[in-house]
Formats: sequence, structure tokens, C-alpha cells
Amino acid sequence: KAWGNCLIDQYDTIEKHTQSGLELVEKYVKFVKERTEIEQNYAKQLRNLSKKYNLKRSSKDEPECRFSSYQSFLDLLNEMNDYAGQRELIAENMMMSICIDLTKYLQELKQERKTYLMEAKKAQQSLESTYKQLDSSKKRFEREWREAERAAQYAEKTDQDINATKADVEKAKQQAHMRAHVAEECKNDYAAQLQKYNKEQNQFYFNDMPLIFNKLQDLDERRVRKLAQGYILFSDTEKHVMPIIGKCLEGITKAGTNVNERNDSMVVIEQSKSGFERPGDLEFEDYSQGINRASSDSSLGTPKGPMDLLGKNRSKNFWLFSKRSKLSPSTLPPFSTPPAPSPANGPPSPKFGRDPLSYCLKEINKTVKPRISSFRTLRRSPAVTEDFAHLPPEQRRKRLQQKLEEICKELQKEVDQSEALGKMKDVYEKNPQMGDPASLASQISQTTQNIERLRGELNKYEVIPAPCCLYKVIIEHYKENLFRFISRSPDGAHSDESTPDPSQAIYAEFDDDFEDEELTAPIGKCTAMYNFPGASEGTIAMQEGEVLAVVEEDKGDGWTRVRRNNGDEGYIPTSYSVATKGSK
Repeated sequence: KAWGNCLIDQYDTIEKHTQSGLELVEKYVKFVKERTEIEQNYAKQLRNLSKKYNLKRSSKDEPECRFSSYQSFLDLLNEMNDYAGQRELIAENMMMSICIDLTKYLQELKQERKTYLMEAKKAQQSLESTYKQLDSSKKRFEREWREAERAAQYAEKTDQDINATKADVEKAKQQAHMRAHVAEECKNDYAAQLQKYNKEQNQFYFNDMPLIFNKLQDLDERRVRKLAQGYILFSDTEKHVMPIIGKCLEGITKAGTNVNERNDSMVVIEQSKSGFERPGDLEFEDYSQGINRASSDSSLGTPKGPMDLLGKNRSKNFWLFSKRSKLSPSTLPPFSTPPAPSPANGPPSPKFGRDPLSYCLKEINKTVKPRISSFRTLRRSPAVTEDFAHLPPEQRRKRLQQKLEEICKELQKEVDQSEALGKMKDVYEKNPQMGDPASLASQISQTTQNIERLRGELNKYEVIPAPCCLYKVIIEHYKENLFRFISRSPDGAHSDESTPDPSQAIYAEFDDDFEDEELTAPIGKCTAMYNFPGASEGTIAMQEGEVLAVVEEDKGDGWTRVRRNNGDEGYIPTSYSVATKGSK
């Protein structure tokens, strides 16, 4: 059914309905705009929230960043930031595909509706004009017909009057005839106007207005269909990004599953382990016999008990349970079978035997006083030193290794730059038109100074006393980097190929020293209190109750060098042995 057939007399209703439909489109566009503003504000708040809790660039090197829980939290913030981006995309797509498109389409509908209504109004005005002409001709016909009747009655009356002259009668008849002729003309005009009006009225109600109403119906149906598409787009726009939003949510879930509490505990150990041994049992000192275990008064070794840990604050509670404490070494009595120390939790086991590294460490320990901190020293929060002596052995080893790697990388960079400048200088000397060689003198000089400065830093760290395992790392690092760097000339060119490798010379010197080395005389004896497997490199196994000769006392690193009767030597934990009566 069409409006042109069923609503031919409902022009005002159709006009009001189409106007209401356009207002509904405007209302929906306004609704979507407000929805996009909400999405944009929501996305902005999410981004600000992620930015607020995300770590700054300067904080990304903090120790906490190595924990899986921290990394997962950062992943969650990143996923939330991506999620905010999808909300922004929803707002943008809604604005483009719904608001802007519907607004443009609405303007076209308004213009089209205005055209149809003007056509209908024009047709209606034309019909009204024709009707006015018809009414005018009808009234004229009515008036002239009455005048013609009066003229005919007057002529008949004059003709019957005996007193009227013949001229008066003729005049009256002529007047009546003229009036009848005018009335007939008005009648014909009225009939023509009536026919014209009926034709236009038929055109108006059966052709013009039905066509206009059908066009308005088509316009309204297209409006409704476009509005329905806008409703669908309102949902499809969000559905389109749902897979990506789902991935963001899956990423958050994955971040939660990636948290590994066991690995976090291992990271805490790796970052915080000091390398110190647990304090051993206090010895019974029999002053009645004057017997006491041989020990070094100058040693900075493992504390013997809580009183050594307390230091001057003997009247206060034991620091292990203090709120200020950062380390929590156990002070409970040892188990009947204590666990064997491992390099991961205890002091690094020294390398012994005919190994250049052990010999090198031995020589350093003889000339430089060890600076390993005890628990008491750590509690006093010593000042940071350049050689990291303020750190526990394990942490010191890591920092020294990290420092060496940084110096080696910087030195490699400077050497490469020196080589490049040297090659460029050669090119300038052979081809003066390409540049002046003298212009590179300042850069070459600066690079040479940097290389010498870095070599000096490497040499400075070479003489820093460190646990044996650390020194092994340092030496290996030197073999791979230092000797290769110092074999180059200051200007970046390689030295003569006939020059022997410094590393070979050093190891040859180590071998010569070991050939001339004689067995060190024992300084006392000790008895093993527990079994020790001696699985680490440089250590020696012992059984409970075994008597060993003390070759070198504890230097502060928690290890004592001993020798068996068969000549085997190695290091054992100092706390696992007790001095034998009569030893020095």
C-alpha cells in the first residue's frame, strides 16, 4: 500500500510524520556523539592510569624489575594501554561511520523533503487558483442570468402596455435580447471554468499528490532503513575490535600466568646473597689450661656469635630481629649434619693446585689486606667505594664483572673509532683533495687519551683483591678483551705480528713460578667437625674427625687452606673445623 492511495487527504499528517522522522535521526546522531565522548574520556583515563603506574625510564633498571610479578604488572599496564587504544578506535569509527555519515545523509533528506513539500504546495495553490476562477465565473453567470430575466420581464411588460410607444417596446426587447446573450456567454464561461477545475482537481488528487506522497513515503522508508543501518553499525563497530580486545584480555591473563613465585624467590637470592657463612658455635675457652684455638686477631672473617654481630650495641636486642635489619642470617645452633656450602649460598670456593689463578690470588692476598665486609660492617652501612668493597663477596663479584664488561665495551668502541680515524687519515694523506689530515689530529688525540684512560681503569681493577671465582672471571675477561686491546697502538693500528701475546707471557710466568714453588710449612692442625664433600673447584673433601694440617689460616673469606698427610691440599669452610690442642 502507498501513501498516495490511502493518505491522499492527509497532507498535514504526512508532513508532521516526515519531520518527526528527521528529528529522530538527529537525536540518534547526538546520542552517538555523546557515546563517542564517553569512549574517548574512558580511553584517556585508562591511558593516564597506565601511565601513572608504569615505571619511568629511570626506574627500569631497578632490582624490582627483574621479578616476574613486576614484569607481569608492566605487561598488564601495556595491555591496558592497548585496550584504551581500542576504545579510542571504537569512538573514531562511530564518529566516522555513524555521526558524520548520518549527518550528511540527514541534510540530503531534508533538502529532498523540502522539494517534495514545495511541489505539493504549488499543486495545491494551482488548484485553489482554478477554483477561485470557477467561483468567480459562477457568480458572474448567476448575476447576468438574473439581469437577463429582469430584462425579459420588462420587455414583455412594455409590450403589453397600451400607453408604451413602439419605440419603447423595441428598445426593451433589444435590451432583453442583449442581456440574454450576455447571460449565455457567462453560462458558457462558467461551464468552461468548471470543466477546467474538475480536470485539475482530478490531476491533483489522482496524479500530482499521490506521486508526491509516494516520493515522501520512499524518502521516509530510506530514512528508516539508514537509521536501522546506524543501529547495526553501533554494534558492529564494537564487534569489529572485540578480537583485539580479547587479545588484550588474554594478554592480561597470560601476564598473570607468567608470574613465577619460585623464580622471584631465586631472584631475591641472586640479588641479595652476601656470600658470608653462618656464624659457627662459640668455643669453650678453658682459661685454666691456657688453651685456645689459633686464630688471626686481624681477621675480618665470619663472626663467632651474636655478640660479635651486636658490636657496641650489646645492651640492645639482637639485630637479626631488628626492624632496621636488611640481612637475616640464622643464628640457631648448627644441625647435627650441616649442609655442605655451595658457591651459590656460601663464599666462593678457592681454586687450588697448580693453577695460575690460585697462585695469583695467593700473591694478592699476601700483599693486599682483604676488605670483605662482615655482617657487622654491613649493618653499619659503609660508604660506597669504587672497588665495591662495601658489598658482600657475591654482590661484589657481580658488580666487578659488570664494571669490567662496561669498560671493555667502551674500550672496544674507542679502539674501533681510533682504527676508523687512522684509515681516514691515510686516505686524506693519499688524496689531499678529500680532506686535510691535520683536521683529524684533535679527534685522534682525544681517542688515544680515552683508550689510555680505559686501560688505566682496567689495570686498576686488575689489582683489586677479590674471591678466587671472581678473579677467575676477571682473568678470563682479560684474556678475551684486555690483551687484545692493549696489543693495539694508541692511534688504533695493530702492533707488529712478531710481538708475543701478553697472555702467553703471563701464563708462562705463572708456570715458572709454580715450578719453583715449595710446599708451605703447616702453621697448625685442625679437626673436622662435619663431613665436607669438597665438590667445588679448589676445595678438598674431609670426613668428620679427620685431622688436617693448617697451611693458611682464614683471611676473612670464610675458608681455611689445609693439607693431608699424602700432600693433597685444598680449602675447607673454617666453621666446619676446630683447632686441635697444641696447634699454633
